[in-house]
Amino acid sequence: MAGLFATLRRPTNISSSNFQSSSVFASRLLYLLTVISVSLAVFAFVLQWRGGLPEPTTRWIPGDDPNEAGSKPVRLSSSSSGCADILGQSRTASFPYFRDWKFNFGSNLRPKISITTSTSAGIEQILPWMFYHKVIGVTNFFLFVEGKAASPNVSKVLKSIPGVRVIYRTKELEDVQAKSRIWNETWLAGFFYQPCNHELFVKQTLNMEMAIVMAREAGVDWIIHLDTDELMHPAGTSEYSLRRLLADIPEDVDMVIFPNYESSVERDDVKEPFSEVSMFKKNYDHLTKEMYFGNYKEATRGNPNYFLTYGNGKSAARVQDHLRPNGAHRWHNYMKSPKEIKLEEAAVLHYTYPKFSDLTSRRDRCGCKPTKEDVKRCFMLEFDRAAFIIASTLTEEEMLHWYREHVVWTDKTLIQKLIKKGILTRIYTPMAIVQGLKESGVFVSVIASAHRDIIQDESLSSAGNRNASRYRHITDTFPRKMGRILVEPQPTARKFVEFSKTDRQAIPPESPPGMDGIDLTHTKYLLKNSSS
Repeated sequence: MAGLFATLRRPTNISSSNFQSSSVFASRLLYLLTVISVSLAVFAFVLQWRGGLPEPTTRWIPGDDPNEAGSKPVRLSSSSSGCADILGQSRTASFPYFRDWKFNFGSNLRPKISITTSTSAGIEQILPWMFYHKVIGVTNFFLFVEGKAASPNVSKVLKSIPGVRVIYRTKELEDVQAKSRIWNETWLAGFFYQPCNHELFVKQTLNMEMAIVMAREAGVDWIIHLDTDELMHPAGTSEYSLRRLLADIPEDVDMVIFPNYESSVERDDVKEPFSEVSMFKKNYDHLTKEMYFGNYKEATRGNPNYFLTYGNGKSAARVQDHLRPNGAHRWHNYMKSPKEIKLEEAAVLHYTYPKFSDLTSRRDRCGCKPTKEDVKRCFMLEFDRAAFIIASTLTEEEMLHWYREHVVWTDKTLIQKLIKKGILTRIYTPMAIVQGLKESGVFVSVIASAHRDIIQDESLSSAGNRNASRYRHITDTFPRKMGRILVEPQPTARKFVEFSKTDRQAIPPESPPGMDGIDLTHTKYLLKNSSS
């Protein structure tokens, strides 16, 4: 029996030993496979992070098929030139946007919001400005272009983007606008036939009039006029959405006023304001009177006004019958006084002289003499007048010194004090959105996809048909009924003005309230309390 039990126990021990050996081997094999998998994943991540592996969404050279031999992926590096430096992909982590995503929102999203602008800026400024607003809910853009913005390479890119309509400043456009009813009315007459800023102001207003017609044709609910150095800031909404903000506006409100904040740059070498500037000076409307006037002197820093340029904000208008512009900052209605509200949190971020080169670029757009008498004819605001004279009379080194003294904020103690007081504020969301769009390659993708069409158009064009179609875009852009809307018989227009009881003069860019008219004793009291 003992022998039997002994015999029976030996196989049991051997089986147990084999089972344990198999378990250990399986565990080690599983561990090894796990380590290898993790190592490969980490290795691939490091390579992709450093640019060693192409991403699935890497763009290919325009005109080449990625399946053909010799096709090469386009990758922009720090050594690239031109727009690639500003609009190219970064090496840092990015938003997971697909590069071909053009934010082509469906027509079922409401409300539909449009922005109209008159611009001569380059593609490196327009694309970030436009796609930022697409992110926050703008669906349609009416771009009145000239200068750089009207060049074939730039305008072709802009026209390739869904929801964008490009209108060139041609002789045909000027002829159409010359017949506008505005010339027979009085509310804009004070700005007619004057140079520089006044001429631009009239041009913007005429363009806004046309944009209203386009907005109605596109089924747009709201229209906003912005410059390409301004960004909407829909603060106060949980989604940071301009669409959500305007959707919550009561139906009986015709116009929404957005007070503007002004950029406060902290360096003199800013290249990409939307991606580099985060500090802004709050508008008077978003401060208490005590806080505003109590810190007025320190916030002004020896400049003519609290803001360098305008302080009366911009506005959004509900698209409806009889809507008209009222200058670049407001809208009005021929048949009624519009009901308007002013928002307490949302604002327009105005990037004012954020780059040193803005001094000379503004100077080069105006042919006035650099004298105190002549600049009054050309510019509406004191700082613009002073900047024009400085840019026209000083050396570059002297200009830079003046720019640092009057525009750049270098006093860290003063910055912290005014931030604590609420005069200055940090706003990072636009920076994050624009930088994320850049890093994801959206801008590069748009340029690359449009570049193929440019090459094809150039290869098919000849000198003859180029001249024949020189103003082709004006007929494409403006339907025939545009002329009927703008060209009304002059007696009718005059009669309308004569009997209009809601006429309101155009609102120009205006400086924020100054210290003039404030009770001196009260001012001293406020200044004393603000310094304590």
